Amino acid sequence: MHELTIQELEEFSHDFNSKASNQVVSRAARRSGIYEASYNDQVSQKLTHVFSTELDTNNVTNQLHSGRCWEFSALNVLRHNFGKKYKAKDFTFSQAYNFFWDKVERANVFYDQIIASADKPLSDRTVRAYLDLAGHDGGLWHMATSLIEKYGVVPSYAMPETFNSNNTSALIETLSKKEKKDALVLRKLAQAGDQEGLEKARKQFLNEVYRMTAIAVGEPPKTFDLEYRDDDKNYHLEKDLTPVAFFNKYLSDVDFSDYVVLANAPDHEYNKLYSLPFEDNVNGKHPNTYLNVPMEYLAQAAIAQLKDGEAVWFTNDVAKGKDNKTGFLSTDLYKFDELFGVDFEMTKADCLATGEGVMSHAMTLVGVDEDHGEIRQWKVENSWGDKVGNKGYYVMDNDWFNENVYEVVVHKKYLTKEQVALAEGEAEAMPAWDSMA
Repeated sequence: MHELTIQELEEFSHDFNSKASNQVVSRAARRSGIYEASYNDQVSQKLTHVFSTELDTNNVTNQLHSGRCWEFSALNVLRHNFGKKYKAKDFTFSQAYNFFWDKVERANVFYDQIIASADKPLSDRTVRAYLDLAGHDGGLWHMATSLIEKYGVVPSYAMPETFNSNNTSALIETLSKKEKKDALVLRKLAQAGDQEGLEKARKQFLNEVYRMTAIAVGEPPKTFDLEYRDDDKNYHLEKDLTPVAFFNKYLSDVDFSDYVVLANAPDHEYNKLYSLPFEDNVNGKHPNTYLNVPMEYLAQAAIAQLKDGEAVWFTNDVAKGKDNKTGFLSTDLYKFDELFGVDFEMTKADCLATGEGVMSHAMTLVGVDEDHGEIRQWKVENSWGDKVGNKGYYVMDNDWFNENVYEVVVHKKYLTKEQVALAEGEAEAMPAWDSMA
């Protein structure tokens, strides 16, 4: 064990004060903050808001103070599909609708996980991971598609946002506390072998979760009238649609089994299919899987899908190299190394392995800029409203894409034959603390 000495601290102080430049940068950092003091304004010389391939999109959505980016970006892919097919690019789907069902379905899976692990102590790492996820509102692509496939979708006006869907912290807190208390009851019943008591308690607990979510968000509509004007101002009306019927009729060309999550996790073995069973939110639907491949395959598949006119769902570490004012995402945006005189360079694998790199956000790729095969930049649709970035859109340099993007969701036709075979094969289940969670 090393104990700091006064002599060492004096040496550190002497080293700091021996360089006049340290005082200059310290004054700048203290006055304007680390981000502003290290900001590289020359990034604007290479990033523009012009793209060689660009989808025809318009208004952006806003998840406000919630962790529903995975739902927003998945529904953005669908709404662009709908907008292109029916000439209604401003049409939006209700996020609150699918959010409601996620709370109930996720509670059901949580209770299953708690019952299945009842023989393990509460201090067990897996049990602790389950408890930590109680009530959570973050998610992945397959979680969104499972909800959509089972419950369908509705227009945003059929189930509008509420205070609690836009600001989810209170609902998460109360659901988390309730589900953790329920877990203690279910564990005791499971340990006692009381199957009848287990089923009775589970049904009661799920009924309570339904009631809590309905109070906070509102109960989902069972039917609605589809009414909209298209881009040519033509009026459309179809009455008494169910959410599932709406999805099956108006988005009949969407086959979620045809999509693959291509991932780049260099701390894992490449050319291998992995699953994250602890992240599953709907029993009987799509398991959370990802096919791990080198980064160039993510870029190739994403570009091919964009050129075919379809948006691309992707996960990333959005906090790195981001400026909400300009809408820039760049690895060169902040010169922390020059400000502090410290080497911050880490490989992507090391970032994942240490937790420095995380899948913190999901967004949508809606454009790319290429020059004779060289990728210059990407157009990104976010779900933080139109007051950030360039009216809600960001421009991402390709270095940022390579370093901070972890998953893209693409059709199988953009994969190699070998990759398709892997994607349709058996997946290796990863633990709850996997770096790609």
